[in-house]
Amino acid sequence: MSILRIGVIGCGNIAMTYLRNAALFRDVAIIACADLLPEQAALRAREYGLRAMTVADLIAAPDIDLVINLTIPAAHAEITRGALAAGKHVFTEKPLGLTAAEGASLVSYAARRGLMLGSAPDTFLGAAGQRARRLIDDGAIGRVVTGTAFMMGRGMEHWHPNPSFYYQPGGGPVLDMGPYYITMLVNLLGPASRVMGMATQGAAERLITAPGPLHGTRFAVGTPTTLLSLIEFASGAVIAFGASWDVYRHSQVPIALHGTAGSLHLPDPDTFGGMISLSRHGAPWEEIDTSGDLYGQINWPYAAPDRANYRMLGIADLAAGLRDSRLPRAAGALALHVLEVLEAILQSGQTGQPVELTTTTVQPAILTQSEAQSYLAAAITD
Repeated sequence: MSILRIGVIGCGNIAMTYLRNAALFRDVAIIACADLLPEQAALRAREYGLRAMTVADLIAAPDIDLVINLTIPAAHAEITRGALAAGKHVFTEKPLGLTAAEGASLVSYAARRGLMLGSAPDTFLGAAGQRARRLIDDGAIGRVVTGTAFMMGRGMEHWHPNPSFYYQPGGGPVLDMGPYYITMLVNLLGPASRVMGMATQGAAERLITAPGPLHGTRFAVGTPTTLLSLIEFASGAVIAFGASWDVYRHSQVPIALHGTAGSLHLPDPDTFGGMISLSRHGAPWEEIDTSGDLYGQINWPYAAPDRANYRMLGIADLAAGLRDSRLPRAAGALALHVLEVLEAILQSGQTGQPVELTTTTVQPAILTQSEAQSYLAAAITD
């Protein structure tokens, strides 16, 4: 297969992760970048040896095969549709769109044009997500009956210099962080079928304590900051999912699943590795360290690594899908289903009524070790 030539649109902090990790993978090459701020694109181009372009020129460039869309969420749909219209494959950061209807339009448009559409998160393809998937598929905890998933913290204002947009309609903890948790659950359990939710707001205003020109100022909160939900999966499993920016400290594990033969704990699904805990039939916890597994080795941040971060893995899988004539595992259809679940949580939280889901998706196939190894440009070493 020829090299998949890639252009990045959006040159903020997350872009550096993709740009640094691209060298790990074969058959992909980032060759150009663009940003609404020309100086930002020029900076990344100098740092990584790329061609700095305008957004319009990058989308139109004949030597770009795929666009990585790293713009702000409000621009995701416009940039993705423009790239698809220009005949480019697209991999977009989450969310796929601001609404499920917007996401469905993109998935349909890509299919009509015969183009690949992939979406973050691809963290479920990492060592922890794949090891947990194999344990569940092998019956280590039997049929999954119930479980919990919790994303809890104090929000963004303590580190982000201008965090108010996180707390307005279209933001909030469910849409911002929920994709990692729900995508992981769909990877493990298959598609969801029904959602019930409740929502509340911890404070009418937030105080910015992060360094910067807005330090010490307050802003109004315009969206729920705590949402608790029940998600019923087509498999019959019922999972309680909570997302909150009103929690100072807690002891919940990120994801806990309980089946007819045991229990399983998973690490933060915003990372690719971490520790898994398995209890068979109530036996003491068996700790499974995935840091020795492929795509679980600690590598991030570069200066002082403390976690596994292999963003670009989903794009390497998409490139293999082009070669093998199959959809990527981190597919647009998966991201659309996840977006509908998140939208249903918000809707149910507002109305108090359950929401039946209308989208369906195929549970992503396990990423086999041979496939995972084949994506690498060279062996990953400690």
